[in-house]
Amino acid sequence: MDDALQNFFNDYVCEPADMSTDTQLDSLYAARLKTLVSPIHLPYNQIVRTYIKRYTDGSGLMSRVLSLSQYYFPMIDEELLKAGLPVELHAMAIIESALSATAYSRAGAAGLWQFMPTTAKAYGLEVNSMVDERYDPLKSTRAACRYMKDLYEMYNDWSLAIAAYNCGPGNVNKAMARAGGNPQSFWDVYEFLPRETRGYVPSFIAASYAYAYHQAHNITYAEPPMPIAVDTIQVSRLLHLGQVSSTIDVSTDALKMLNPQYKLDVIPATTKSYTLVLPANRVTEFISNQDSIYAKDSVYLKEYLDPAVVEKKKTEQTVIYYRVKSGDTLGAIARRNHVTTSQLMRWNGIKNPNRLSIGQRLRIEKH
Repeated sequence: MDDALQNFFNDYVCEPADMSTDTQLDSLYAARLKTLVSPIHLPYNQIVRTYIKRYTDGSGLMSRVLSLSQYYFPMIDEELLKAGLPVELHAMAIIESALSATAYSRAGAAGLWQFMPTTAKAYGLEVNSMVDERYDPLKSTRAACRYMKDLYEMYNDWSLAIAAYNCGPGNVNKAMARAGGNPQSFWDVYEFLPRETRGYVPSFIAASYAYAYHQAHNITYAEPPMPIAVDTIQVSRLLHLGQVSSTIDVSTDALKMLNPQYKLDVIPATTKSYTLVLPANRVTEFISNQDSIYAKDSVYLKEYLDPAVVEKKKTEQTVIYYRVKSGDTLGAIARRNHVTTSQLMRWNGIKNPNRLSIGQRLRIEKH
């Protein structure tokens, strides 16, 4: 379980137990939202007020989001525009994952757009034991655009389409049936939706507000942890990220941050090519040194050199073992390995997730 993601949902997305009663800034918030002219209606009410307070409360969430948005939003906005969708939908990635490309939920949803495996595959994403394109920022964004377009065509209303992205069209359809009459928007079916979804559209509005007006709330941010300027190389043979980081001036951690879809740090390009994202200023260096990079395959890829082995590994279960280090938590270990805390507990017979010993050996199963 990604504990940080669950805490984010609990604090910023789920319907609040108590509504903010501070009405002093109502006219200001309402006026600011009104100036955000958009095809997506951004109304203001007591529920939205509560979420705006959360997103602008100085907790650090929006600072982290704004930092990451410098890397992700130019790409997301470009894909939304290509798809003919409102660019304001980029706020969906905020409320889905807080712009964490490696986010993994208790339910098994993953990536910036929190796709479940079945939906991901239905929208053309590759999900197996070697590659999980739910973590690929570009490909998952393109899939999310297709999915959001389909949802809008179902409801012809963005608030209902956004709600359906969260809880599925079935739950929205049931809420519409229970509401009776002819519901036209999220607010007409609000009380009939699941609790998390009741907070989803207000959270979207508040995230849009906080992104647009962060300066008015003195929210500052730093440079993102990854290089903003990147370029791509098409890889058409097996490649371990270590082959690259040991040859040119880019760290394995940076490569993993830019290419989170390769679960075992291996690009399994045996039957088709895959994309490798690199810092823009390292592409020429890669091309100049690619013979040296690929020559290291016998060192890094002994068990993968037979293409048949790679294809088999895509479908089989992989078991790895991890030694607990000082400062580790079960949630952090689960997050790094794209599994849940409960799975780690089950595989290792752990009763209390807070009791880990340094040097303890943990079994991790990957499919």
